[in-house]
Amino acid sequence: MSEQQHTTTEMPTTYDPRSAEQKSTDLWNKGGFFKAGRLPEAKPYTIVIPPPNVTGMLHIGHALDFTLQDIMIRTKRMQGFDALWLPGTDHAGIATQTRVEQKLRESGVTRHDLGREKFLEQVWEWKDMYANTIRSQWGKIGLSLDYSRERFTLDEGLSTAVREVFVRLYEKGLIYRGAKIINWDPAARTALSDIEVEHKEVNGHLYHLQYPLADGSGHVTVATTRPETMLGDTAVAVHPEDERYSALIGKMLVLPVIGREIPIIADEYVEKDFGSGAVKITPAHDPNDFEVGQRHDLPQIIVMDESGVMNDEAGPYKGMDRADARKKLVADLNESGVLVNIEDHVHQVGHSERSGAVVEPYLSTQWFVAMKPLADRAIKDQKSGEGVNFVPDRFEKTYLNWIENVRDWCISRQLWWGHRIPAWYCDACGTIHVAREDMESCPDCSGELRQDNDVLDTWFSSALWPFSTLGWPDVESEDFKRYYPNDLLVTGYDIIYFWVARMIFTGLEFTDQIPFKDVLMHGLVRDANGLKMSKSLGNGVDPLDIIEQYGADAMRFMLSTGSTPGQDLRFRLEKVEQARNFANKIWNASRFALMNLEGFSYEDIDITVKLGTADRWILHRLNETARDVTRLIDTYDFGETGRLLYNFIWDDLCDWYIEVAKLNLYGGDAESKKATQSVLAYVLDRTQRLIHPFMPFISEEIWQHLPHEGESISIAAWPQFDAALEAPDAVREMELLMSTIRSVRNIRAEVNVPMSKKIELQIKPSGSEQLAILQANEELLRRFAGTSSLVIDPALAAPDKAMTAIVTGAELYLPLAGLIDIEQEIARLNKEAGVLRSEVERVDKKLSNEGFVAKAPAKVIEEEKAKQADYQAKLDKVLARIEELRG
Repeated sequence: MSEQQHTTTEMPTTYDPRSAEQKSTDLWNKGGFFKAGRLPEAKPYTIVIPPPNVTGMLHIGHALDFTLQDIMIRTKRMQGFDALWLPGTDHAGIATQTRVEQKLRESGVTRHDLGREKFLEQVWEWKDMYANTIRSQWGKIGLSLDYSRERFTLDEGLSTAVREVFVRLYEKGLIYRGAKIINWDPAARTALSDIEVEHKEVNGHLYHLQYPLADGSGHVTVATTRPETMLGDTAVAVHPEDERYSALIGKMLVLPVIGREIPIIADEYVEKDFGSGAVKITPAHDPNDFEVGQRHDLPQIIVMDESGVMNDEAGPYKGMDRADARKKLVADLNESGVLVNIEDHVHQVGHSERSGAVVEPYLSTQWFVAMKPLADRAIKDQKSGEGVNFVPDRFEKTYLNWIENVRDWCISRQLWWGHRIPAWYCDACGTIHVAREDMESCPDCSGELRQDNDVLDTWFSSALWPFSTLGWPDVESEDFKRYYPNDLLVTGYDIIYFWVARMIFTGLEFTDQIPFKDVLMHGLVRDANGLKMSKSLGNGVDPLDIIEQYGADAMRFMLSTGSTPGQDLRFRLEKVEQARNFANKIWNASRFALMNLEGFSYEDIDITVKLGTADRWILHRLNETARDVTRLIDTYDFGETGRLLYNFIWDDLCDWYIEVAKLNLYGGDAESKKATQSVLAYVLDRTQRLIHPFMPFISEEIWQHLPHEGESISIAAWPQFDAALEAPDAVREMELLMSTIRSVRNIRAEVNVPMSKKIELQIKPSGSEQLAILQANEELLRRFAGTSSLVIDPALAAPDKAMTAIVTGAELYLPLAGLIDIEQEIARLNKEAGVLRSEVERVDKKLSNEGFVAKAPAKVIEEEKAKQADYQAKLDKVLARIEELRG
């Protein structure tokens, strides 16, 4: 049942964000307005939140990401969709395990001291604590999430989905176990995903080494940045067309220190014009060398263990840390004459994001997903127009470039926290078994089984997020059938490869549909100087601190409207302050309105009665704003949406309409007063609805004070464009009045005449329509121009010693004898003539451009011609006035 309200309580003098945020949150939670399924007959609209990691607090980048989603879901909910915004968090394998291990080390305990089961109990406690923290932060930001459907990547249902996907891919031969070069963290002793490797610029060295030919006939020079890996060299490669080495291909070299003979091979991988043209090949410690080694069937010799300590293959350096081994080896090579040159060399070195250790390219037996078969369909769909819509569309190229060159994905991690790989090994008969359910004995020989100790890469479960959260693999679940595929994914451009692409692959493979229709890519939030925020720089921003100081709405409005899609955003506190000032402006305008709406109910609102010019104008502008805001939100142009809302509320509503409305509210007859009250209540109600997705707390607080219908603005109907509210004649009238008042105020400012000092104003309208408009609004002109006398006459002659302004439809004269310097006025008019002359030239140039005239719509050309005539008319009048003053 709808609930009608009238204004019964007075709004506080100032807006208190903390109070409003708590009241609104309590109202929303109690009402359950964000739970999907409230409108079973409505069209569904789904967003599944990119799950933050349970590793700590949300940062300002999360606040941006979540605010954009909230804007969309609130808008769609108000537009009558059955809107689902599903919340959830990610277990974040290595990140979370590292944090918990660090905490344990402070007590002198390792995970191995506890054992797997006890350690995982500790991690679950950590998860519960930080999931609660994140949930609290979501509430403070004002996110309209359906908490009844909250998910976690290690939930039972999601774990079932993970196993189902693993088994199906294994059965199709798309998951396999094998030895390849992977990113290895020697400190955490686990494989890493590419996103967990930070590439830092390092001042290093390039070591030039001479490998002697086995027959004693000479040597070959190679260069390396990692000399310790030479101990695992199994060949030196040259380009097959490099004439310098053609006679040496097939000959043997002696590997220094180790004494092992290795061949000189030919491979097109080598760039013959780079360096010496000869490259050492270490298949177990370099991904490119691994590929070369596969082609030439070279041995794969690992020279260090999983902790970065040199092993038996390292000869005399066995037992040394890799860094220490490098120092000793370089010294030995220098002493023996093998090292011929050390060159300073700046290069990118991978570091573990979690432990900080230098990442080692390392040959390791891991589980992999064969990605190319999964990528083929995604490529086909994207190129045929059936794929995902990227916003901005330039990111489609980034996406395609990666998936067209995709490499197999290492999915196993040497951790305890995560989805344990559903593979069991039988030591008795040497078989491997992959299953959906836990296995106890070998189906082949009934021998004992041991489960793989490793867990899956966090991104494996994240790749299933759009459908696993909705009940898949139960394709008959109500949520899956109703809310999949998702309508929108909002995420940063930095994880297109790691997450977006993999969700698309798995969505197509397991649901036969793309997982989401649109992908909105946003940039990073940087500091005011454009630097990336980081702990090391100390330039990070805590969203809760901003909310505490300025309120959630100010932060949301600044973040969401501060950049265009795909672009980085610079966080400036002064921009947040401006947003807070905007919120205060809305509050003060609403408070004024309520002071003049006492006892006025929702049923009293009637905008079909006879309305004045300003009333019809503000309804027209509201109507235009609602239409344009709807269009811009649908295209994710939040920056332009914010500009439109700001201009409408600050300029049209607050600075003009409310000021003009005071004439009827304070001095009009009963009929005109009631009409203005209706318009004021109607416009404020619709304005709060339009701003609500951006500033949910203040709009809810104000709306609850206004005459309204319903329980919450969050489920109030979205303002629709209404052709009946169009009033172009009222727009023309108001534009003449506003431009007249602005011009008078500008002249006052130029000559320092305050509004408290009354002035004479003479207006010469250009036609009968303008005359009628000006005469009908004499009272308004007197009040807002501050006149002691007002003359409106088409036959006026320009008086001597007067300030002059030309507006569309009239000439304005302000006889200000004693307050004006004639030469100064001529200089001002010359400056104005210069501006008008530039505008005339600009339009003339556009209309003389044959390409523009041929391609532009007729309406656009007519608009340009109208501008041309208007600018020329103004220019002619200004030039004429200059001549008058000179005479």
